Amino acid sequence: MNWQAISFDWNQVRAFLATAQEGSFSGAARALKTTQPTIGRQIGALEKALGVTLVERSVRGLTLTEAGRDLLEHVRTMGDAATLISMVADGKSQDVTGEVTVTGTDLLSAAILPGVLKPLRETAPGIRVRILASSEMQNLTQREADIAIRHVRPDQPDLIARHLGDFRANLYAAADYLDRAGRPRTPREVATLDFVGNADPERLMAPLHNMGVPVRAESFVMSSESGVVAWELVKAGYGVSMQPETLGEAEPSIEKVLPDFPSLEFPIWLVTHRELQTSRRIRIVFDLLARGLSDVAKRRNGGD
Repeated sequence: MNWQAISFDWNQVRAFLATAQEGSFSGAARALKTTQPTIGRQIGALEKALGVTLVERSVRGLTLTEAGRDLLEHVRTMGDAATLISMVADGKSQDVTGEVTVTGTDLLSAAILPGVLKPLRETAPGIRVRILASSEMQNLTQREADIAIRHVRPDQPDLIARHLGDFRANLYAAADYLDRAGRPRTPREVATLDFVGNADPERLMAPLHNMGVPVRAESFVMSSESGVVAWELVKAGYGVSMQPETLGEAEPSIEKVLPDFPSLEFPIWLVTHRELQTSRRIRIVFDLLARGLSDVAKRRNGGD
């Protein structure tokens, strides 16, 4: 640990984080129960300590600079950690009880959430989690779920959304299928193979065409609305499918169809209600998911 490099204090960081989340000094002051000039002084001190400009002020409002945007992800991680430290220190996380409903796609719910949520049993054993496997955003707006994991940012103003990173997907197939059908050497040869698709496989055709794979609708010999079913069809040897690298690289019976084929990236958004600000149980689960899913994205994208 390079202690000499830490030249700021937590109050400065907290002021910057609140300003970024609320969009203004006045909003941050209300959230932190302080004054607008205090927020401005704390952010100014943080900028001086770091030697960079974090926010730009104009008649149109406040915006983050490039340095501010780069710093924001790290500051959010600090905020999540500080919240858990406070809860663990006074035992509050152990005392929190109640149910939190988390919704995500069925494939993510089955393959990734069990590992990400495991620390919750030690941190807050009184919280019960109900997993709703669904891709519908109305699960949140109709209050069917407390937290949603989505691949698109919601546009509803009453929701809080955080971009956690990007997962990657690539073309995978079972090794025994490629043994039978032959291993392609070029993207064009991939298009001659059978494909496994989702509920709307034709949506995948345009990006594949742009990547040099002229696949046709007739190529999708099997498809399913369920991501879990589609993944099982791939493992059973029905054909090629675009699947998350976090699954494809971990399954020994599956191999990447073309070793140097570029990955498709899809964002991971963590979404919840404004109730996040007042519900401790939702906050605990939200922060845990934010750290866990961010870690998964970083590992699969070559991060530390």
